[in-house]
Amino acid sequence: MQGIAAPQPYVIALFLVWAALMKLLSRRMRSQAGQTALARLVGSARAVPVLRLVALVELAVAAALLLPPASPLDGVAAAALSAGFLGYLTYSHLAAPASSCGCLGAHSVPVNWRAFTRAGLLLAMGVTAIWARPQPLTWPVAALAAVEAVALLGLSPELERHWLVPLRSLLVRLRDPLAVTSPQGVPLEVSLRLLYLSPAYCSASARLSSDVQDTWDEDGLRFVVYAARGGTAVFAVPLTGGDPSAVRVALVEEPALA
Repeated sequence: MQGIAAPQPYVIALFLVWAALMKLLSRRMRSQAGQTALARLVGSARAVPVLRLVALVELAVAAALLLPPASPLDGVAAAALSAGFLGYLTYSHLAAPASSCGCLGAHSVPVNWRAFTRAGLLLAMGVTAIWARPQPLTWPVAALAAVEAVALLGLSPELERHWLVPLRSLLVRLRDPLAVTSPQGVPLEVSLRLLYLSPAYCSASARLSSDVQDTWDEDGLRFVVYAARGGTAVFAVPLTGGDPSAVRVALVEEPALA
C-alpha cells in the first residue's frame, strides 16, 4: 500500500497547481465565466470570484500535500476536494449540460464522462494519499506517477490545446499527409499544382492555347500535354518530390505544310 500511496500527493498537487493557475491566469476567464455551470449556481456576477476562490483552495491543498510534515489529513483534504468536484460535476450535468464546468479555466468543453472519470480518479488518489509516507524514489513509484499524470492529462479535454494540438502538428510535419506510397497514386491535381509553380510553365504559358489535352506516366514522370501556338507543349512533371524547378518542357512545332 505504501508503494502505491507514495506518489499520490505529488501527482495530485501537480494537477491542482495547474488547475489553479488556469483559473487565476486565464485572460478569458472574466468574459467566459458567465458561460460555465457555476454561473447558474452562484450567478454570473459571482462566477469569477468563486472560481478564483476555488483556485486558492486548490493551491492550499497542493501546498499541504507537498510540504512536510506528511499527514493523513493532507489526503483527507484532497479526497474531500475531489468529492466536491464530483458533486459539482453532477449538478453541472443535470442543470446545465451544455455548459463547461470551469474546472481548468475558461473553455467551452461541456461536462462529459471524461470529467467524471477524472474527478473519480482524483478521489481515489486522494483516499490512497491518506496512507502516503515519505520514502526514497524508486522506478516503480516513478512509473506509477507517470501513468497517473498521463491519465489525468488524457481525461482533460480542456488541456488538449496545450499538448494534443502541438503533437498533431508535429505528426503532420513528420508524416507529410499529402505524400503517397506509390507514384502512380499521385492525383493529377497535385502534378498540376507543381506544374503551375514551375519556371518551365511560366516560360511557356504565353504560348499555350488549350487546357490539358493528354497525360501519361513513364519512368517516374507525368507527361502533361497542351496545345500551343504553332505546335504542342509537353511538360514532364516528377511524380515524387515537390521542387517546381525540376519540371521540364518541350515545345514540339507542327511540320510546315508543303
